[in-house]
Amino acid sequence: MSNNFEQKKVIVSEIKQKFETAQSAVFVDYRGLTVAEVTELRTECRKAGVEYVVLKNTMIELAAKELGIEGLDPYLKGPTAVAFGHKDPASPAKILSDFIKKTKKMELKCAVIDKQTLDATGAQALADLPPKEVLIAKMMGSLNAPITNFVGVLSATLRSLVYAIEAVRKQKGGEE
Repeated sequence: MSNNFEQKKVIVSEIKQKFETAQSAVFVDYRGLTVAEVTELRTECRKAGVEYVVLKNTMIELAAKELGIEGLDPYLKGPTAVAFGHKDPASPAKILSDFIKKTKKMELKCAVIDKQTLDATGAQALADLPPKEVLIAKMMGSLNAPITNFVGVLSATLRSLVYAIEAVRKQKGGEE
């Protein structure tokens, strides 16, 4: 086997590992970015625990095939960069979407979450999700609401009972 073939096997193995350890991967066409913009984007990604790498489409395709990720082929045309989210599945999409709005360059291609491929619209929907903390707060509020309502009903019932007993006491005692 040639040395080149061995190098490609290593690259495919590294890409597979990135897919396996990441919670999500967002693919972009990065044409038109300057070196300074790429550096700025990489810095933003690093701060959020996102790994931004430029990869060859054929290597991505081989790694995806080995992992059983389907539906990527139509998106692997032209230059491709991938942002792997290791901490939060939505953070790569948010960072890239914000950067695209700011620079008016690049284009979301797709996203992969749990070996499921989302188109550009799905990747944008992922970017539009509220932050994880907000979602947790909403969930906790939803869980807390029935308990709060139940306590309110109990206190209203007790209040009504107290008013009824007080009215009977006044009536029996001759007070009005």
